[in-house]
Amino acid sequence: MQLRIISVGKTDSKAIQQLTEDYQNRLKHYIKCEWVVIPDIKNSKNLTFAQQKQKEGQEILSKIQVADVVVLLDEKGKQFSSMQFADWLQKKMNQGIKQLVLVIGGPYGFSEEVYERADQKISLSAMTFSHQMVRLFLTEQLYRAMTILRNENYHHE
Repeated sequence: MQLRIISVGKTDSKAIQQLTEDYQNRLKHYIKCEWVVIPDIKNSKNLTFAQQKQKEGQEILSKIQVADVVVLLDEKGKQFSSMQFADWLQKKMNQGIKQLVLVIGGPYGFSEEVYERADQKISLSAMTFSHQMVRLFLTEQLYRAMTILRNENYHHE
């Protein structure tokens, strides 16, 4: 299985970007993972939140293939412990999925069309995080899940 992570907007913080890249480099030793960053919408100040979500949604959907399994990172999604997340990821790998797409939306969430295309929603927390922080947390949790599945020393329980 291959992972594709789609996120909206660039990370402004160099510190967050460096930490995310560190976990991306660690993760690539376990699974093929492609990061797709959708640029910030131009002239977004002239758009309503709904219009911005709509434009971001069109861009997200253009990066998804018909056979992809699409999972949105959404605060109303299913929550997992790290062990449960690793188990969930293992089940996805066992299902013979060619490409699992994890999508991190912009600051206002997802358009209705993106919700309709999604196969599942998961949540990293009941709390709301910036979409920039979610990239770091997701990458670290993917790395943690891989080390759990390989019985390596990173995760302690």
